[in-house]
Amino acid sequence: MAVQVRLVFCCFILSSIPSIFAVPKDQEMDRISKLPGQPPVGFSQFSGYVAVNDEDGRALFYWLTEATSNAHTKPLVLWLNGGPGCSSVAYGASEEIGPFRINKDASSLYLNKYSWNRVANILFLESPAGVGFSYTNTSSNLKDSGDKRTAQDALTFLVRWMSRFPQYKYRDFYMSGESYAGHYIPQLAQKIYDYNKNSSHPFINLKGFIVGNAATDHYYDGIGTVTYWWSHSIISDKTYKSILKNCNFKSDEYSEKCDDALSYALDYEFGNIDHYSIYTPSCTASTGKPVLSPTLKNTLIRSGFYGYDPCTENYAEKYYNRPDVQKAMHANSTGIPYKWTACSDVLGRNWKDSQASMLPTYKKLIAAGLRIWVFSGDTDSVVPVTATRLSLNHLNLKIKVPWYPWYSGAGQVGGWTEVYDGLTFATVRGAGHEVPLIQPRRGFILFRTFLSGNDLPKS
Repeated sequence: MAVQVRLVFCCFILSSIPSIFAVPKDQEMDRISKLPGQPPVGFSQFSGYVAVNDEDGRALFYWLTEATSNAHTKPLVLWLNGGPGCSSVAYGASEEIGPFRINKDASSLYLNKYSWNRVANILFLESPAGVGFSYTNTSSNLKDSGDKRTAQDALTFLVRWMSRFPQYKYRDFYMSGESYAGHYIPQLAQKIYDYNKNSSHPFINLKGFIVGNAATDHYYDGIGTVTYWWSHSIISDKTYKSILKNCNFKSDEYSEKCDDALSYALDYEFGNIDHYSIYTPSCTASTGKPVLSPTLKNTLIRSGFYGYDPCTENYAEKYYNRPDVQKAMHANSTGIPYKWTACSDVLGRNWKDSQASMLPTYKKLIAAGLRIWVFSGDTDSVVPVTATRLSLNHLNLKIKVPWYPWYSGAGQVGGWTEVYDGLTFATVRGAGHEVPLIQPRRGFILFRTFLSGNDLPKS
């Protein structure tokens, strides 16, 4: 037993040594010297490919942005966007928690004041194969992806990536993401837990995960979403009753009457709003700029939204298709026969298996002792707060700290939270589907508090 303790301690010390002392060759080949238009920074970046299936030729693209200070002591956090089929580079890295934001001309970058790499090393992964720069040499893979293969490929990625980056072996490891990553992350957590349990030398030191506006349970998410639409005055009483009457949310197949009711709501009652952030201006297709009246502009300034640009996805599409950007990131080295896009419609339309409910997986992971947080931006109508609350209520967890407002500084309520035995739920006030995009400061405080293991501030 003493020998094992000494070996683990030795490995921990080695994993904590800064990478300048011994950098593997293949790791150094992934180093980003500087991105086109990037401001000067003091942290290291790496990006490239890790093969996850040799037979089919699947390889996943990653981008690591190390912590701004003392990277060798900070935890590693994997970020995944959802879709299914959407890019963590497009959203997580470039709009939400990454160190850079893209300027409107798509020729330069500027620093994100609330980047999560202030407190952790952030690893962005484009998953599954076919998303962003990740690719497969077997074209049929684009039409037969699903939850199970995505989780297995992500586990294979982590095992092989840590062989390339041994300084992160045994490091405290967390995961985060949003939307359909509400499937990806718990499923991958279960894979890692099983891998560690069955491995003679486990080195993925998973401590927990935090997911936002997360797809959780097909039935409860469906009911909760329609309820949000109605309770926020987006749809009429008549349409609300029609959807509840004609839609069977326990089935993946909708009836014609259900389709008609949903189509009427979306096409005629929603109006031209951003479904992912119902109170902010949407990006206008003609100009690529939001339309802001003086009254709306003043309202946004008062509410803390001003500075939010709903067209940021357009800038990412331009920037990451530039040959000089791809070269700097060691991306598209195989000549992918299609343009880089923020989301893959092919993957989304052809998704083959989707776990009906994540609640049984949550129960297993809670029993395993992982730190689990779920949060909701409360202005999202796609995976809204009402859906998440309805789903989590059916875990029947014991309340440890009753519902209370948490604060984000200057006496401002950042949202509301409740702490259960095994899980913390929190809302982020005034945030949409992409919480760190709409409310970057509140999103950062939420993440920093999660890492600390404390409860959100009460004052």
